[in-house]
Amino acid sequence: MGELSRRNALGMGLGLGAAAIGLAGCGSADERSSPPAGRHTGAPGGPKGAPRITPHLIGDGSTAYTGRQPNQPPTPERLEPGRKPPQFVIISWDGAGEVGTGLFPRFLKTAQDHGVHMTFFLSGLYLLPESKRDLYKPPNNPVGASDIGYLTDEHLKSTLGYVRQAWLDGHEIGTHFNGHFCAGSGSVAKWTPDQWRSEIEQAKSFVTSWRTNTGWHAHDPLPFDYSRELIGSRTPCLLGQDNLLPVAKELGWRYDASSPGGVQRWPSKRQGVWDFPLQGIPFPGHSFEVLSMDYNILANQSKNSTRAPSYNYPGWREQATESYLAGFRRAYETNRAPFFVGNHFEEWNGGIYMDAVEEALKQMSDPKDVRMVSFRQFVDWLDAQDPALLRQLRALEVGEEPPGGWKNYLTAKAPSRSAAPKAAAHA
Repeated sequence: MGELSRRNALGMGLGLGAAAIGLAGCGSADERSSPPAGRHTGAPGGPKGAPRITPHLIGDGSTAYTGRQPNQPPTPERLEPGRKPPQFVIISWDGAGEVGTGLFPRFLKTAQDHGVHMTFFLSGLYLLPESKRDLYKPPNNPVGASDIGYLTDEHLKSTLGYVRQAWLDGHEIGTHFNGHFCAGSGSVAKWTPDQWRSEIEQAKSFVTSWRTNTGWHAHDPLPFDYSRELIGSRTPCLLGQDNLLPVAKELGWRYDASSPGGVQRWPSKRQGVWDFPLQGIPFPGHSFEVLSMDYNILANQSKNSTRAPSYNYPGWREQATESYLAGFRRAYETNRAPFFVGNHFEEWNGGIYMDAVEEALKQMSDPKDVRMVSFRQFVDWLDAQDPALLRQLRALEVGEEPPGGWKNYLTAKAPSRSAAPKAAAHA
């Protein structure tokens, strides 16, 4: 893997059309400088002015039930016949560890500034101190092994603070599992359902038992019941979904965001679970598309190098930003398919991908009919809709406007398919 070490495995390759597109990277945890202190809240409560709820500690007190999650949108309603659907944008973060770069608080503030909610796929291993690594028994791998680094104690404390703040701000906490194994005999691509079940139970245990594992009993609990909070995931490198889904359904999970190579169409369910794939989006300057994730853009720009020559950075930053915005506009102006964007808290190639997603977020949040939500919030909206309406939305192809306009299309009993789909030209 060249410059990419086992401790910092970033991803594998995937073909999409003519492009060689990198799969999802990982939230790596290299040894870095000490982080700023997280915003550790006291006993969590609701919005300002709301009565404070005494936390009900769960287990060893690592987590607590604190009532309904604050800062949530109104209860979703069914879309009225003939009404144009909102444009949903879901931004998510794999790993969700704070390792001293300040990226976690940076994007929490950006979200607050622009009224955005997101999903944080927390790696359970990021709440397990390295001194207790023997507690992790990864399937088909040695005890304590991991293809991402364990956090330092200081970074673990900071991550706890920002995860706590994220939930109180209204964001979702999903899972990115644990050791991020993408290659070799221990790859998640080869795990059985029983092995996925073991990995999930361990990930949940590390989140719900961090007090016991760290000895930090004076620290505030995470303000949520993880057995209720956890309803979805993204697998390492977008691998292994087929054997994960039966377990996800068994556990009552409502979605999974692990599919690679999806397209910008309205989603459907696989094995009873909503399937939210990373999507192919226009890639300015090329005839092929790129997956809607920071690492996949990097893989095409710098051939997997995370420290390419800096003279490339301005052009690549602009290209990444325009790629996100091109994907957004294609959906917004045509079929209104939800736009899924995946990221990592990483400073690859001078942090240009963080700059790109932040600038794209700011521009995408401007229109009034755009809803930038978490996967949980999007699932709530989907499940509130008339199944017949969702079938009509799914019938629209990539870049296809509704025949006869939205009022006609979503008022009719069935979509008109007399005209051939008008696919948008790919940049």
